[in-house]
Amino acid sequence: MPGDAATGFARLTRTFVREFPDEASRELELLPAAEITPLVRIQPVRHAVQLVERLAPGVAAEVVEALPSEARCNLIAGMDPVGAVALLGWMDDEPRADLIQRLDPALARDLRMMAEYPPETAGRLMDPRAVGFRPGTTVQQALERVRSARTQRVADVFVSDEDGRLVGAVPLQLLAVAGSDLMIESLMRPTVAVQAIDPQDEIVEHFSTGRLTSLPVVDFEGRLIGVIRYDTLAIAAQEDMAGDMQAMVGVSRDERALSPVLFAVKKRLPWLEINLATAFLAAAVVGLFEGTIARFTALAVLLPVVAGQSGNTGAQALAVTMRGLAMREIRIGLWPRVVRKEASVALINGVAVAITTAAGVWVWSRSIGLALVIGVSMVLSMVAAGVSGVLVPTMLTKFGQDPAQSSSIILTTVTDIVGFASFLGIATLLAGML
Repeated sequence: MPGDAATGFARLTRTFVREFPDEASRELELLPAAEITPLVRIQPVRHAVQLVERLAPGVAAEVVEALPSEARCNLIAGMDPVGAVALLGWMDDEPRADLIQRLDPALARDLRMMAEYPPETAGRLMDPRAVGFRPGTTVQQALERVRSARTQRVADVFVSDEDGRLVGAVPLQLLAVAGSDLMIESLMRPTVAVQAIDPQDEIVEHFSTGRLTSLPVVDFEGRLIGVIRYDTLAIAAQEDMAGDMQAMVGVSRDERALSPVLFAVKKRLPWLEINLATAFLAAAVVGLFEGTIARFTALAVLLPVVAGQSGNTGAQALAVTMRGLAMREIRIGLWPRVVRKEASVALINGVAVAITTAAGVWVWSRSIGLALVIGVSMVLSMVAAGVSGVLVPTMLTKFGQDPAQSSSIILTTVTDIVGFASFLGIATLLAGML
């Protein structure tokens, strides 16, 4: 009789799992993985897949790792690819690598491709080990799961509905001090979420506009597939800013301090050639006023002063605008306001610098006309540089180009041409006073 009872119980259990996988998974995922694994092993692949797909990812990963190699491969092959990728993300490196190696090559290739999200997207930044629960889970059960989770970096836990769609989040601090018998949904708060292909800019905007410690990532059906933590985003933002700094001066984002010489030359030389072409363009502008320079040689001495000040003004406006675009502080449609602000700043600074410069030039040359020329041209060139520092990255962004890649070179060309043209042009007009 005891044997018959055990057999009947096993048959009843298998029937329960096959006919009611949702209810079965809800009860089973509260048990240790070692107790779930034998039940999964005795199921046909189709029913094992139904059960494992409904388990919490962390629990499912432990169960799959405990299965024999052949059973693991059959299970992953029978799963929905999106769910399989999420489950693989929870597995430890060694068993995951072994499993992928044993899979059918075509399936393994597809899973790898799905796991490789485009650069600078939520999928690249997320940790797939997001801790999620279903309604009806008690605080005590949730805390036990958190303690046994394969990640220690938990700031929030998430709640999904019966269909697996994300509905809210619970801060870990709140969970830790709540009554053990409370249902987790009673502590739930609304939360924003992003999809795996959403760009990094949108993620930065979410973190900057809300007091978030983590941001859940969902698939197209709203199911939780990962979480982005604030520290991960901060590191990515630092790397992106470092890349922008390199790109602004014509250096590849991929180059490092100890990169091979030929790699560095290959990445830098094209931009140096482009910069050379723009330098000749600026030189051509100077050549238009060759006669004026020949008559008044002092102008040649003062040319670098005008170009230097306008270049610095443009670089300041460019840096502020680039930061605003990167941090989503400004949108493309707000460029008129930014232009007015930078033009006003450049005008005030230009007048102040022009007065100092004109005074210095007068002391040096004793020529009121030369002091007037450089003073007026300084104001005009600095205002033009400030406006250009806003318009160049804004227009590049509007037309889908990377503003960091070429803004500096374009801006240098503009400031040099405007500076030279304004200074030498005004000198030509006021030649009688020189």
